[in-house]
Amino acid sequence: MAPWSLDTLLLCFGGGIVGAALGGLFSFGICGLIVLAGCFVILNGGSEFLLMQVGLGPLFGPHTGGFAAGVAAVAYAAGVKKNLASGTGKDILSPLVGTSWDVLLVGGIFAVIGHMLLQLLVRIPLINSADCIALSVVGTACLARLLFCKELPWGNITSIREHGFLGTNDGALSWVPWMAQPGRLIVFSFGVGLLSAAMAMGTKNVLDPMVVEGTVSATGAFVVPLIFAWGIAAISLFGLELGTGEVQKFPVWHCQAILAALAFLLFNSLFLAAIVGVLAGLLQELVARMMWNHGSTHIDPPAGAIAVGTLVLNLAHGFIK
Repeated sequence: MAPWSLDTLLLCFGGGIVGAALGGLFSFGICGLIVLAGCFVILNGGSEFLLMQVGLGPLFGPHTGGFAAGVAAVAYAAGVKKNLASGTGKDILSPLVGTSWDVLLVGGIFAVIGHMLLQLLVRIPLINSADCIALSVVGTACLARLLFCKELPWGNITSIREHGFLGTNDGALSWVPWMAQPGRLIVFSFGVGLLSAAMAMGTKNVLDPMVVEGTVSATGAFVVPLIFAWGIAAISLFGLELGTGEVQKFPVWHCQAILAALAFLLFNSLFLAAIVGVLAGLLQELVARMMWNHGSTHIDPPAGAIAVGTLVLNLAHGFIK
């Protein structure tokens, strides 16, 4: 698909409307399903379209209708229209189809902005060593916060002064409080790192011979191992969407999954991938404290950590080479 064609922009717009109607987190789960299905297609020697153009592309990628559209739309619904039942711009769980037509329209517009931002980011030297999809997700969320709630990326100054920039008010401000305890976070993230690296290793072993045969492109053979566990982690977040109380306390682990997979693909070490998983978990908690805790809207901690972590890993690999 030509990235700047009118058809592509219209498809982004439509996906963004649908993503906003579903709500940010539910649309992300759908994105994860599409990504995993696309991985299976490629593993069977099929087309890359479902993975690259739908699940990670303009149609329903995380930077368009598959997450970012819902994040921007809920910021508008809470900050401008005041027609959201929960009343908070951080509510990425609620579907927005019951708000108003202009809320859905904002979702469509921000999906187009997210797509266009990605096309620009991938052309900037050094920046394009980061995960530019994740960076676009963060960028559109910051823009929505500024436009609709008149807040900068770090959030409400009064809250920062009261509780400290990295403070959580004993967990009351925390993004995912059941993951914030360091010991629990470290052990879990270590396990995720090993699991994701194992999946990356297994899928890579399947795909490498297919590249030699010409059945699969080198790009597909890299992206599938990179994103496979990420897709599973994204789907698992339906637990957050559908559960209540103790049942809702699902881990958020797609950040650890993709960074651990990348570490394995770059450095071919299961142990290093596990360590990167731990660092990724700690990094996303740091991003949450810097950009989510004090804000009135959702700026995604995993996306921020993925963008920074990918940049660091790619630079480290380039330096070692």
